[in-house]
Parts: sequence; structure tokens; C-alpha cells
Amino acid sequence: MLNNKEEAYQLLSSLGAPKALLLHVQLVGEAADILLSECAKLQVPLDQQLVEVGVAIHDAGKILHSNELKEKGGEHEPAGERLMLSNGASVEQARCCLSHARYQEMFVSLEELLIALADKLWKGKRVEELELRVIDKIAKTLDKTRWDIFEQLDNCFESIAADGLERLARSRV
Repeated sequence: MLNNKEEAYQLLSSLGAPKALLLHVQLVGEAADILLSECAKLQVPLDQQLVEVGVAIHDAGKILHSNELKEKGGEHEPAGERLMLSNGASVEQARCCLSHARYQEMFVSLEELLIALADKLWKGKRVEELELRVIDKIAKTLDKTRWDIFEQLDNCFESIAADGLERLARSRV
């Protein structure tokens, strides 16, 4: 099991992760940190460590499928899960390599949805269906309605997305 995002970054580096991949997961991590902060304000019970480590390793398979750093593709997802499992990540952590991109096809936790959302918002992309799933899952966890928390979370999502161009500019290595 990886105990924190620093361990995850070290593992990626030791496995030969390109600089662009390390920078990408750190930028997605910035978005995730804001999401986690907002969840803390709402007192949402969740596994912060899983989100932080999951964000750090979600694209680990791109070490093996480096063409997917620049091109679309899904080969990195199962490859990343296998790579992380063979290098000490827990099953739950390694699963984030799949679920960050396949959240529509899988039963996923709130933590996995937050990782998927951070992976969209970091670059300024809003995905309504994903955002509503996050809002609904949080609302259910807090025993509230969607509309009780919608505005607060939507404002958070918009704030993260608004800085997307700046993060994209920093992603160019």
C-alpha cells in the first residue's frame, strides 16, 4: 500500500515516469486538493489518502504506453492497474487507474468519482454528468438533497475549471 502521494510520486519516478506524466498528476492533484478542501468544509466522510494517492497514480500505465501521453487511448488503464499492483499499491489504489476513465461503466466510490472529476476539472473541462454524480453521492452521504449542496459544489467546480488554462500552460514541458 502507498501511504501518501509523495510515496506515489517516488514510485512513479522509480518506474521511469516521464517528466510530463509527473507534472500532469501533480496538476490534477492541485484540483483534487481543492475538491478535498470543499468536501472537508461540508464534513463529507471520505478517504482523503485514497484520493491523493489515486490521483498520483491514476495514469501510471502511461509509463508503459507513453503514446497515450499525447494521444487518446485506454491501454494505459488496465496496464496501470497491473503495474501498480505489482509495485505495492493496494487493490483499491490500483483500481483508480481504471475507474478514473471508466467511472461510467463501473460501480465506483465517491473517492474514485473525485479522482475522475479532478482529472477533468484541472484543465478547465466541465462534465455535467460526472459533476452531478459527485453532487448526488455527497448529498446522499450527508442525507441532504442535491439542491442543498448544489450551489456550493458547482461554485467550487467552476473555480477549479476557471484556472484550467493556467494549469494547462504549466503542463507544457
